[in-house]
Amino acid sequence: MLDTFKTISLSHKTAPLHVRELIALNEDEAKRLMLRLRDFFGLTDLLVISTCNRTEVYYACEQNLNADIARLLLIEKGLTDTDNYLPYFQFFEAHDEAVRHLFEVCVGLHSQVVGDMQIPNQVKQSYQWSADLDMAGPFLHRLMHTIFFTNKRVAQETPFRDGAASVSYAAVELIEELVGEHQNPSVLVIGLGEIGTDVCKNLEARKLTNITLCNRTQAKAEALASQHGFRVADFSNLTDEIRRADVIISSVLRDDPLITPELLRDVNVLTFKYFIDLSVPRSVDAAVEQIPGVLVYNIDNIRHRADEALNQRLAAIPKVEAIVTQAVAEFGDWSKEMVVSPTINKLKNALEQIRRDEIARHMKHLTSDESEKVDKITRGIMQKIIKLPVLQLKAACKRGEAETLIDVLNDLFDLEKQTTEEPKHSY
Repeated sequence: MLDTFKTISLSHKTAPLHVRELIALNEDEAKRLMLRLRDFFGLTDLLVISTCNRTEVYYACEQNLNADIARLLLIEKGLTDTDNYLPYFQFFEAHDEAVRHLFEVCVGLHSQVVGDMQIPNQVKQSYQWSADLDMAGPFLHRLMHTIFFTNKRVAQETPFRDGAASVSYAAVELIEELVGEHQNPSVLVIGLGEIGTDVCKNLEARKLTNITLCNRTQAKAEALASQHGFRVADFSNLTDEIRRADVIISSVLRDDPLITPELLRDVNVLTFKYFIDLSVPRSVDAAVEQIPGVLVYNIDNIRHRADEALNQRLAAIPKVEAIVTQAVAEFGDWSKEMVVSPTINKLKNALEQIRRDEIARHMKHLTSDESEKVDKITRGIMQKIIKLPVLQLKAACKRGEAETLIDVLNDLFDLEKQTTEEPKHSY
C-alpha cells in the first residue's frame, strides 16, 4: 500500500458552482461509481466524497489512473465531452500529497467556509459507503480513524470550529440565541438565491424542522423543500406566512424593501417576531422595528458576527496545520511499517515452528506440568529473540532502509518458504 494512494478533486477552488452541480453525486450515484471503479480497474481502499463544494475520489493503485477515473466520473454523470471538464479537476499523484489533502479536507482547511463543521460528518458518511461495499481495507480504515482522532484534537485544542464563520450559518446560529437552543421555532425563509439556499442547508443541519420556504419562483421552492423536507408557501400569501412565523429570514434581491410597515399592518405580534435581513439592498424596512415586539437584524449585524468568528479561525490555522502535520507523520510511520508486516509474521512463524519442532522431540519424556513449564519458558525465549529484529525493522522503515534488512532476514531464516499463517501444532 506504500506510495499507492492517489486522488482526483473538483472543488470550489477549481470549478464554478454550475460545474460542481453537474458533477455532484448523491449516495446511489457515489456507490454506483465505486462499483464501476472496482470492476473496471480492480481498485481497493476507495473513498468517494461529494458535497455542494467538492467531489473527490481517493483510491489505492500502483498505476496513476487519475485521468481515467475523472473521465469515468464525467461519463457516469452524462458528460461525454470529457475534455471540456478535465481542466476543472486537480490530480494528486503522490501518495503523501493525497494523504495530506484528505486530512486537510476533513478538518475543514479547504472548506469554502474555513473550519466548516459539516464536512467531518459528510466524510464519515462517505467512509460508511466504502465500508458498506467492502471497499475499505486496513489502510483506509486506519487512515480514516486517524483523521477522525485528528479532527477531535482540532476541535478540542484550537478555536478553529468556534463561532459562525459564514453569513448563512451565523443567521441560523442567531435563531438559537434568540429563541433558545432546544426550541423548534417556526421559520420562514423568503428568497432562495445562493444565500437562501445555504440558509436551508444550515437549518437542516441544526435539526430545525418547522421551516417554510417562500419564493417568487415556486418550482425552486418546491425542489428545495423536497430535498430538505420543508414546507412550501405561496408567495401571494406572504403576509399570512409572516403572521404565523416566529423568525423570518429574507434574502430577496430587489431595489425596494419587500417587508414594510404597510405589509405588516394586519400582523398582530403577541410575543416577539424576529426578522433577519440578509439582503443587499435591505429587503426589510428599518421602520418595521417600530412595531412593538418586532426585532430586525440586518446583514451588517450578521456579517460582524461571522467576521469575528472567521478571524478567530484564520488565526488558528497554524496550530491546526501543526496538528495535521504531526498526525500525517505518525500515520506515515504506520503506513511504512505495513511493508515489513509480512516479514515480521514470517519470522515469528519460522521461530515458532523451530520452537515447536524441538519441544515435540522431548514431549513424551515430560510430565504434563513439565510440558507446560517448557512451553512457557520457550515462548518467553522466542519473544525476547524476536523483539530486537522487529524493532530494527520498524526503525529501518522510518529511515527508508527496510528492504535491505528484509533481504537479510529472508536469507538468514529462509523466510520465502514460510507462510504468514500460524503453523500447525506438531504435538
